[in-house]
Amino acid sequence: MDFEQEQAIVSEIKRYVTENLPLSKMEDEELEEQIEEIVAQKLQGIYCSIDQRVSIVQQVYSSIRGFGLLDSIISDDTITEVMINGPENVFIEQSGRLFKLDKQFESQRRLEDIIQRIVGLAGREVNQANPICDTRLPDGSRVNVVLPPIALCGPTVTIRKFSKTPMTIEKLIQYGSITKEIADKLQLLVKAKYNIFISGGTGSGKTTFLNALSNYIPKDERVITIEDSAELQITGVDNLVSLETRNANASGAGQITIRDLIKSSLRMRPERIVVGEVRGGEALDMLQAMNTGHDGSLSTGHANSTEDMLSRLETMVLQGAAGLPLEAIRQQIASAVDIIIHLSRLRDKSRKTMEITEVVGYENGKIILNPLYVFEEDENSTLEKVSGSLNRTKNAMKNDFKLKLAGIKTEI
Repeated sequence: MDFEQEQAIVSEIKRYVTENLPLSKMEDEELEEQIEEIVAQKLQGIYCSIDQRVSIVQQVYSSIRGFGLLDSIISDDTITEVMINGPENVFIEQSGRLFKLDKQFESQRRLEDIIQRIVGLAGREVNQANPICDTRLPDGSRVNVVLPPIALCGPTVTIRKFSKTPMTIEKLIQYGSITKEIADKLQLLVKAKYNIFISGGTGSGKTTFLNALSNYIPKDERVITIEDSAELQITGVDNLVSLETRNANASGAGQITIRDLIKSSLRMRPERIVVGEVRGGEALDMLQAMNTGHDGSLSTGHANSTEDMLSRLETMVLQGAAGLPLEAIRQQIASAVDIIIHLSRLRDKSRKTMEITEVVGYENGKIILNPLYVFEEDENSTLEKVSGSLNRTKNAMKNDFKLKLAGIKTEI
């Protein structure tokens, strides 16, 4: 049985099920059993492999109670990202490479139904009046939706898959992103409450790294996480509060921004604030939080280099307070941020830690950086494969006050 015949049977069974079964009164398991029986009857006398039979049952069931085609994609752990550009163009990322799927949604209407179901599960709404939405799936995967007429090619959905097992530093060491020695040093910096900023381009692994680092936070501290769509998996911290933003409703009211959440979190007696990502004016509030005794804060931001991250932070602060003099902003950044870890996705699609830099202070109108670790390629590197290591520079760490305060005598 080829793909077209299979799809014809799926749509025929789906039509029969929706017209003849009392769907609103049926439990999920009961519905699945009924679909299995109907499929068995329909396929009598037709050659069909067991895999294909199971696939037909799943497709019919998920088109009624699940997310249709998305169900099989989401359940495949090897897929890390899904891009849907209208009902006919579905792309996936596997092992760091993009592929176009040979499957598609039955119609634009069907895709829109699935989008409404996804958005509704997280208590959000998306429509023509409010055509852009950031949300998440029940498993925590990050979802961005853009509807027509904004998206010209039809409803556009981008899903960043959520790992079922929390990212740990041990896994980062296993993947070759950092070494055991560097991981031990980072653990000391987190414990000594250094304010750490993780920068990098799209898909460089910032949230993954933040998640791994956050698991070094001592278990007896009160931690508040602030995100656009909650995806951090911090384990072992009992006193944990996770906050998530909210879009405005159809009448334009009820919006809760990251900025609102940071201001509110300061009244919740946090020992650490973890901000998933700063993109705009909330950078000012975060820097002020770091400067007012909330040490040990962690966050991420989009940038192409460590220096670029600093200038992006300046721009973000200006979005929140246009009248501030640049000198004041730079002084604020220099005193708030202690360490910047820069990640990158290299030409062979591998994700590497490129630099661990200390922010030393502010002098003569400039923020002074002191690189501690820098990634250097070795002679085994080729155009197709990157080989190298994160090496310690000759620069001594200057800002060791917090280490001494925490009673840590190890040199970083």
